[in-house]
Amino acid sequence: MTKDLITGGAERIDHHTIVERQQADYEPKINPTLFILAAGMGSRYGGLKQLDGVGPNGETIMDYSVYDAIHAGFGKVVFVVRHYFEEEFRKKIISKYEQLIPVEVVFQELDCLPQGFSFPSGREKPWGTNHALLMGKEVIHEPFGIINADDFYGRESFVLLAEQLRRMNGTERNYCLIGYLLGNTLSDSGSVARGECRKDENNYLTRIFERTKIERVDGVPSYKDENNVWHPLSDDTPVSMNMWAFTPDYFNLSEQCFISFLEQHQHELKSEFLIPVAINDLVKQNKISVKLIESPSDWFGITYAEDKPDVVKKINALIERGVYPAKLFK
Repeated sequence: MTKDLITGGAERIDHHTIVERQQADYEPKINPTLFILAAGMGSRYGGLKQLDGVGPNGETIMDYSVYDAIHAGFGKVVFVVRHYFEEEFRKKIISKYEQLIPVEVVFQELDCLPQGFSFPSGREKPWGTNHALLMGKEVIHEPFGIINADDFYGRESFVLLAEQLRRMNGTERNYCLIGYLLGNTLSDSGSVARGECRKDENNYLTRIFERTKIERVDGVPSYKDENNVWHPLSDDTPVSMNMWAFTPDYFNLSEQCFISFLEQHQHELKSEFLIPVAINDLVKQNKISVKLIESPSDWFGITYAEDKPDVVKKINALIERGVYPAKLFK
C-alpha cells in the first residue's frame, strides 16, 4: 500500500492510498451513520441554502454528500432540521433517496434544552452546531460522521470518514477530524468561520480555535479577534469544516459541556454552542483524543449567494470527468 504522506503535521492521504483502501478486501464491522446538519438559517446567504440546487437536475450539495456516503458504505442518514421547513425538506430532499438508504429526521429548536434552562426572550436562532448534534442522541447508537449540509467534501473524504468510523467501533473518547487547508476554503465574497487546528507530532489535536471571521487581508489569510485586531494565518493551516467522526459516547460528553455552556451564556441572544468549542474544551481537559487527517479532496461550499456560480461550475466539471452521473438519483 502507498505510504501516507505526512505534510504540515496533519496526516495527508494521497489519491492512490484512497483507492487502495476503498478496494481493500476486508469485511466492515459496522455500517456507520452520516449525520447532516441542515437546520441553519443561512443568514449570510439570504435563504435556505441547504435546499438550493447546484447540479444539472436541481441536486443540492447535500445530495452529493449522501451519494458519496452511500458509495462509501454508510448505512443510515440522519438529518437535523427545523420544524418550519420539514415538509419542504422531505419533499425536495429525502424523497430522492429514502428508498436507497434508511433516513431519519430530528429537529433542532430553541427550547430543546436541559431541564432547568430556558431561552431568553428575543433569541431567534438555535444554539449552534454542537446543540444540533445533541438532537441525534435518541436515533444514533453506532459510530457516526457529522457534516454540514452546505459543504462539498469530496468522495475521498467520505471513504476516509467511513474507514475511521469502522476502526472506532467499540471504542470511546477517541475521535477523528477530517481537515482541510485554510487557503482552499476561503470565499471571495466575504469572511468565513473556520476552526483553526493545532496538533502534536502524532497528528492529534492539541487545540482548535473557532475563528468567526477569516478573510484575505492584502492577500494573506487572516482572522479578526474580539478586539477587531487582524492576525495572519498561513494558507496551509489545517482547519475544521465540521467533518467529524464520533462514537455515541460523545453525546453524553456533549450534554455535560452544554450544561456548562448554558450556565454562562443562557441569557445571551446570539451565543452558540459549537463543535470546535466543545472539542477544544474536552481536549484541554485531556478527556478525549482527536486524530487530525488531512483530506486529499477539494472542498467548496456556499456561504454567500455570490458563491453559487463557482459551485455550479465545479460540480459540472466533476460530472464531465465522470466522477458523478448527470442525474444522481434516478
